[in-house]
Amino acid sequence: MSAQILLLRGINVGGHGKLPMADLRAMLDDLGAGGAKTHLQSGNAVCPTPINPGDLADRIEAVHGFRRDIIALTAEDWRKRIATNPFPTGLPKTLHGYFHDDAAIDTAPMEAPRDPTEALSSHPGVLWLHTPNGFGTSKLASKIERLAGEPMTARNWNTIAAITTLIDNLGLHQILCQPRDIPAQNAYILRK
Repeated sequence: MSAQILLLRGINVGGHGKLPMADLRAMLDDLGAGGAKTHLQSGNAVCPTPINPGDLADRIEAVHGFRRDIIALTAEDWRKRIATNPFPTGLPKTLHGYFHDDAAIDTAPMEAPRDPTEALSSHPGVLWLHTPNGFGTSKLASKIERLAGEPMTARNWNTIAAITTLIDNLGLHQILCQPRDIPAQNAYILRK
């Protein structure tokens, strides 16, 4: 069994990209995900059986009339990415992971709008932003994707922890310790 984490970008944000999670779960089941679990209304899913994210994007477009980027990760890659977090997790809404493709992002263009209290840490597949004075008031947070120059999808530490719990509750953490035959491709981003 090979778990898959799906992070859909721009779902149910500001009245745009409306996708009920019951619809997402039904689509995932139809595509063979076998009992996928979702968290919140922002397009987070954990699938016990991997699906083709392109098929999901096609289905969402056919049914709901919009297409979004989807980041698909194995449970192992998810854990590797979140293990790179160098910041404290005690105030989880002030810590965000911006998930993207596997290249580390150059943070130099982000220095000008960065508040002196904020910190960045770039790693392959994830860019961490710590905003101790609040994410909603951060000038950098509103510009970070444009400055990065590539699509990303942000999740705060509460959501990251909840997704990790979903993986554990599905019993998927065991796959990390068992030999398995999975595709060489650990992660990719499906672009519009």
